[in-house]
Amino acid sequence: MIEPNEPTAPISQVTNLAQVDVETVNAEMVRMHQSSASVVHSEDVELNMSAAAQVHAVNVKLHESAAAVVHADEVTVQHGAVAAARAGALSLNGGAGVVVAGSVEFGNAYTGVVAAREVRGEKIESVVLLSRNVTGNVTTVIDTRGAVIAGLVGGLFAGIMLLLGRMVFGKK
Repeated sequence: MIEPNEPTAPISQVTNLAQVDVETVNAEMVRMHQSSASVVHSEDVELNMSAAAQVHAVNVKLHESAAAVVHADEVTVQHGAVAAARAGALSLNGGAGVVVAGSVEFGNAYTGVVAAREVRGEKIESVVLLSRNVTGNVTTVIDTRGAVIAGLVGGLFAGIMLLLGRMVFGKK
């Protein structure tokens, strides 16, 4: 029988990191200043001029920081960047690659792909925006309607190419 992995040391309540590089941080609250971490597991995470590869938390606040993957209930990014974020609510003033959230509020934001039930913002620039409700000044390359049209046209083109390929190279 396989037993679940249990942490070897008790989880600390608060971990304050300054100018250090660590692999894994497990604590109820993590504050990082000019530091980096590979993995952060916590209830509350605050990064100030820091970087993290993976952040798993309830509340995440990034200020002039970067994170590769963030999974949290609530995420706030001020003058920072996130490669991929999955959140219940996200507030972004900076840049993000992929955002999947229930509610997104953008200040001055640049994003790649946004999928959310509700999007609000002053200035939003994104490549792809998928949302039911959008409020604010939005500049997108592909919006919801454009994504549907691009999918239909791409599927039609691929189907025609497959039929032509069968006609030209098919067995007789």
